[in-house]
Amino acid sequence: MATRFFFNLLTCTVVGLSVQAQQQPLTNDQYFNNNFKNIVNPLPVIKQWTDNSHFTWQHDGKNFIVDAATGAEQEATEAQLNSSAIAQQPEIKVEEHDIFVTINGEKIQLTHDEAEEKNPTWSPDGKWIAYTKKNDLYSIELATKKETRLTEDGSDVIMNGYASWVYMEEILGRATHYRAFWWSPDSKHIAFFRTDDSAVPVFTLTDGAGQHGYVETMRYPKVGDKNPQVKVGIVIPNARSGNITWAELNPRDDQYIGMPYWKPDGSSLLVQWMNRKQNLLKIWDVDLATGLMKLFYTETQKTWIDLDDEGSRMVFLNNNKGFLLFSDSSGWRQLYYYDMKGKLINPVTKGKFTVTELNSIDQVNGVVYFTARKENSARKDLYRINLDGSKMQRLTFGDFNHTAISMSPNAGYFVTTYSNLSTPPRMAIVTGNGKKIKDIADAKGADFEKYQLANTTLVRVKSDDGLYELPLRVTWPVNMDKTKKYPVLISIYGGPERSNVMDTYINNGTQQWYAKDGLIQVTMDHRASGHFGKEGVNYMYHNFGYWEMKDYAAMVKWLIANGNADPTKICITGFSYGGYLTCYALTYGADVFTHGMAGGSVTDWSLYDTHYTERYMGTLADNPDGYKSSSPLNFVNNYKGVLQIVHGVIDDNVHLQNSLQLIAKLEDAKKDFECMVYPGGRHGWANLASRNLHYQNLKTKFIYRYLLEKPVPKELLK
Repeated sequence: MATRFFFNLLTCTVVGLSVQAQQQPLTNDQYFNNNFKNIVNPLPVIKQWTDNSHFTWQHDGKNFIVDAATGAEQEATEAQLNSSAIAQQPEIKVEEHDIFVTINGEKIQLTHDEAEEKNPTWSPDGKWIAYTKKNDLYSIELATKKETRLTEDGSDVIMNGYASWVYMEEILGRATHYRAFWWSPDSKHIAFFRTDDSAVPVFTLTDGAGQHGYVETMRYPKVGDKNPQVKVGIVIPNARSGNITWAELNPRDDQYIGMPYWKPDGSSLLVQWMNRKQNLLKIWDVDLATGLMKLFYTETQKTWIDLDDEGSRMVFLNNNKGFLLFSDSSGWRQLYYYDMKGKLINPVTKGKFTVTELNSIDQVNGVVYFTARKENSARKDLYRINLDGSKMQRLTFGDFNHTAISMSPNAGYFVTTYSNLSTPPRMAIVTGNGKKIKDIADAKGADFEKYQLANTTLVRVKSDDGLYELPLRVTWPVNMDKTKKYPVLISIYGGPERSNVMDTYINNGTQQWYAKDGLIQVTMDHRASGHFGKEGVNYMYHNFGYWEMKDYAAMVKWLIANGNADPTKICITGFSYGGYLTCYALTYGADVFTHGMAGGSVTDWSLYDTHYTERYMGTLADNPDGYKSSSPLNFVNNYKGVLQIVHGVIDDNVHLQNSLQLIAKLEDAKKDFECMVYPGGRHGWANLASRNLHYQNLKTKFIYRYLLEKPVPKELLK
């Protein structure tokens, strides 16, 4: 029945596209410069809410203030632009290694030395700035410009307030820029990590620049290696050096320390602790004066627990009324209500859906506003629910994906940007009770119906075991002929809890050009992508690659049987984890996938870092079969298609070593393949303009040589 339904869907798509043949084709300016003016126009950009019923936004080069009750706008005054429901701290800049702030139009220089200050951060009261310098933690008082050195032992391997590579990349997050210190809400204390990297193995990166080449070393723990030793310190901003309270955690334990949380009144620090296996989470309440700890929260799972990197696990209510906590221990990410002693009061949400964001809390009325993937896993909606878990209500509307939701401070109104694959984005004002006031912007231009645009649809294919309706987004060729076979280009990232298929409008020149030239363009998600909660993601435990490839193959087979896909031209492409899956598809999955473009690929998981890899795969000691079965290196003999391998020479995330080992295996097996390396390239090379253009051209030539089998139009080459 499902197959017949989707065949009918495709037939309707083809008929619809034949009608489109009467429309005019896009121009080269639209294809190659993404100039879709009057077809799809940019939406206004919301800047801020100035009070509970007005917000400012920008369009046509001007700023306007909008009345949320009516949707009426008028050009904003300077005073309105500078007002906000949330106070803003003056901007801090680091120029030539020194810190500058601009206050009331006056630019003030705060530091005067050759050492580089990193991550300067205001205290909440605006009286202090904390930062690191030469791996020591400092503070400076704005009123006196007095600098205080808070730690003394910073070195190449001892870092105070500055994270080691693996903590930045996997635990704290790239957005921190290695910052590992946090102000208390009352500005009286700073919590920080003291990291000792001395036991972490050194990895050497080399490049070919200059007469003697370039050499760089980094502390990078690979699977099974020693991790950094981390201590948690607490210090006052004008403390004498060495006057530090240390949490009573033993840094020599095999453990991970997550981003800490301050209690709202600054009275104590909550420190996230996790075992090396990453299936046990404890949150410790640390006394600021003594460092003594008492257990605040604990959670265990059979597989793993994510150690959040955005400070989003807990959100505190006012007046010590408790906190809301995210957990996926039920198999789905839900919200729970706890008191200030860490005791569960009640679940707030429950069910087989994923809560993605906590948008607002009306603490007076005990109402929680949150975003979830509930009605359709490829769409997000805004909901409200009482704090006791009663009276859940969907606030957004229609068969749309609602993104970029902006709520007024008291949650009386919100603005939603919504679309689906066939509907360009619109913006609407909605009350906090779910009453739509009006649409206030529409990206659909006056010429939208005049042009021949490719049709993109969302299809769901049943997995081989019948458990899941797997989503794939397909952009079909323009004027598709159901009697012909078409090459397929599949763009993926894959990996645990990484969804790429959402019911959101997408339109760009490259997509439209390839559709005109006869390419089926596909994005697909597997069972562990997040569409099916932690229940689905758990399939990946100790088993990278297998379920992704099984689900991808099921979707490809559907395209061949029902979507006019040419089985001799099934190309998959991705970068990083997507590069890994591309290599895996051309080896382990070679009976289905015929071509691949792999960038920055992991080729054996023993070569990647401890925290990410061991979370899912365990160690080589406790999961030897999983490491063997997940590695493309062990399936090179299956390879029979065409694989393009691309890597940055000094990639400090996924080391070039990965691609080199795969290349060696392919050469030893006398297999033909393509390879390109980018000198100076890290995990990507967007900052190397000429090489990035070369990379784009490389992929374009591959598509035309092997999939479309015709010369590359000169307009496509950059």
